[in-house]
Amino acid sequence: MTADVSINSLHLTDLDIGYYDSAARLNPPLRQQRDRDALRAALADGTLDALVSDHTPVEADAKQLPFAEAEPGATGLELLLPLALKWGTEPGGPGLMRALEVVTSAPAQVLGGALGTFQASCGRLAEGGAADLCVFDPQAHWQVEPAALRSQGKATPFAGLELTGRVRTTLVGGHLAHAD
Repeated sequence: MTADVSINSLHLTDLDIGYYDSAARLNPPLRQQRDRDALRAALADGTLDALVSDHTPVEADAKQLPFAEAEPGATGLELLLPLALKWGTEPGGPGLMRALEVVTSAPAQVLGGALGTFQASCGRLAEGGAADLCVFDPQAHWQVEPAALRSQGKATPFAGLELTGRVRTTLVGGHLAHAD
């Protein structure tokens, strides 16, 4: 059995909904601080296997409705790495290696077990293996500005947050998939 947690649930609580901010209308919904703390501990100790973006882009019109009517979801793909780094390196965090593991090799191991024939080199660097690489600048400081996100859906509860770490280049199967 495997389980994951989203960056939303790892960093936010029900208090981040504020005055019913539809950007924080997510599925699953945000929970209390004690739930967030338990998720963080479970991810750190390996009870939870992976940290995921829960990338569910939503059109602006679907988020401009009253909270209860707004479509749940948020863009998350561009935020996964810097939010993983934030969790891993903050005081009391599990460290950089665990933060990178839960978004790289740990999910690859889960997929490998589920698919059986999944490439053995997935999620790690290996001679002759799949050239799936993410090159990032761990010192790059930036502010989450929804309009600057590349996702079609711009809604995010992290709007305005200052983050450290930015993906610069992504290779998938040895081919350039993204360049910043």
